[in-house]
Amino acid sequence: MKNAPASQPSLVLCELGATDVAGLESMSPFCLKTHRTLKLAGLRYTSRHADRPDAHRAYNATGQVPVLLVDGRPVADSSAIVREAVGLAPGALDRGLDARALAEAWLWEELADTALNGFFVAARWADDANWPAVRDAYFAAMPAPVRAVVPALLRRNVLAALRARDVWRAGPDACWARFEALLDRLDARAPAAGYWLGAAPTFADVALFAQLHGLRNRYTARQASMVAARPSLVAWLDRVDAATRA
Repeated sequence: MKNAPASQPSLVLCELGATDVAGLESMSPFCLKTHRTLKLAGLRYTSRHADRPDAHRAYNATGQVPVLLVDGRPVADSSAIVREAVGLAPGALDRGLDARALAEAWLWEELADTALNGFFVAARWADDANWPAVRDAYFAAMPAPVRAVVPALLRRNVLAALRARDVWRAGPDACWARFEALLDRLDARAPAAGYWLGAAPTFADVALFAQLHGLRNRYTARQASMVAARPSLVAWLDRVDAATRA
């Protein structure tokens, strides 16, 4: 980790538990984004884990994670946490971007959190090939009678939300064709050297990285292979990983 600012507030990241995947701090791409944002900013922090997102509801009425406690003050939502970190570590996350480039960085961050995340959620909850492993990872601690019912009900709700987001409305073939087309465009856009918006990594790199790197493991093997087939994208992901891993 880079040297932290000389004076920084106490930072506590409220999140879910650690994963069993090396190099993946969280199963949540938004928690992963927050981890890597804080590391890139050189900010010291500790984690407060829970089994369920709503265990942190005292700090976020939506019952979602991540939540960053800044001297006890809750900052909910990963984008709000990025903005907080930009203020706490000036220059560490935007690297001197001018107004036009900074606007573009936020557009990439929005694309990651919306368009890419829809495919991320579909990979885990909707893809029949991945669902058994994801289900076991998410719900293994549940008592057997509950586990026989609750995961299927939650999955049904997630599928309905994915259809409403127009991610899964036309079915799996259309979904993954759209995802591969998006990967092709990202691969064509990926820099041959350096990072998304220049020679140094910014929060735009971290936001895109979190959604794509979060797929590169055994729980979403099919989508991991899709990412792996794009060499320019993979090379950039590996550079971001190295630059943001403590």
